[in-house]
Amino acid sequence: MTTSELTVPATEAAPSETLLEFPDNRLLIDLCGEFDRNIAQIEQVLGVQIVRRGNQLAVMGEAMEKAVTVLEALYVRLEGGRPVEMADIEAEIRMGRSADTATAQDGDQIEMFKGGAVEIKTRKKTVEPRTQAQKDYVTALFKNELAFGIGPAGTGKTYLAVAVGVSLFITGKVDKIILSRPAVEAGERLGFLPGDMKDKVDPYMQPLYDALNDFLPGKQSAKLIEEGRIEIAPLAFMRGRTLSNAFVVLDEAQNATTMQMKMFLTRLGQGSRMVITGDRSQVDLPRGVQSGLREAEDLIQGVKGVSFNYFTAKDVVRHPLVARIIEAYEAAEAKG
Repeated sequence: MTTSELTVPATEAAPSETLLEFPDNRLLIDLCGEFDRNIAQIEQVLGVQIVRRGNQLAVMGEAMEKAVTVLEALYVRLEGGRPVEMADIEAEIRMGRSADTATAQDGDQIEMFKGGAVEIKTRKKTVEPRTQAQKDYVTALFKNELAFGIGPAGTGKTYLAVAVGVSLFITGKVDKIILSRPAVEAGERLGFLPGDMKDKVDPYMQPLYDALNDFLPGKQSAKLIEEGRIEIAPLAFMRGRTLSNAFVVLDEAQNATTMQMKMFLTRLGQGSRMVITGDRSQVDLPRGVQSGLREAEDLIQGVKGVSFNYFTAKDVVRHPLVARIIEAYEAAEAKG
């Protein structure tokens, strides 16, 4: 089934509406969603009205052309055997907005990635890049032995890196996954937290556990951690090691010092891949201490086998409000 097979009978629709006909009623039900929640989401965001008439959808409103584009894209997605979730709808809506607002003066406008050419298969789900920047990043992760992902929170830097790591692990491309973060005190004191060192450090590592649990069943990930085939540890634990045949992720790298970054980068062993992710706007290091991430950018740019991928607020794939908050902070910093 192709997009061209979605017919728009010109003679059957009034000028104020567009009528879409869908040949597969079962897929149309999936397109509308439970209690028509998918349709409601499109109506709310785009300010249109969508009415179902048998195997047809009548679309009305100023943004009906954009809504038609979104509906057709989602239907093609269902034809390809992929589900439609709220995030997929938001991605398609944002893609339409990007196309509408891009101008010759707006060269940095993010072009949303459309299509299933890049997919990351894990035990629990298949992950797709939702922006062009994410697509380029995932491609770089598979292609390069050392990759940097730099940008604000919510752009999928760590999430996609862990997904790629799990994919390579379950297909036997690597023997081990190592996820690490600097245990930097961002206003809190580790010494005042209850428990032993693991109890004190684990809260800093929780986002990595969360990402991992999205891609592997809980019992399997727990067993692999127990066996040491998956390791989640503070950056300081990497000193003196050579990491071979492993997929290694350093998250929150903006909080690594220059010496820590050099130490980590030189751990790379045969058959391994390494990913460094960070947000330059959220450095928690003491005043006067240089971020190792910023220095690495200056020193390693252009080195063969190393890639740098950058994200902006337009790549945020959490709640749309997150993107607006990041943009507000960036605007304030530009003024200051």
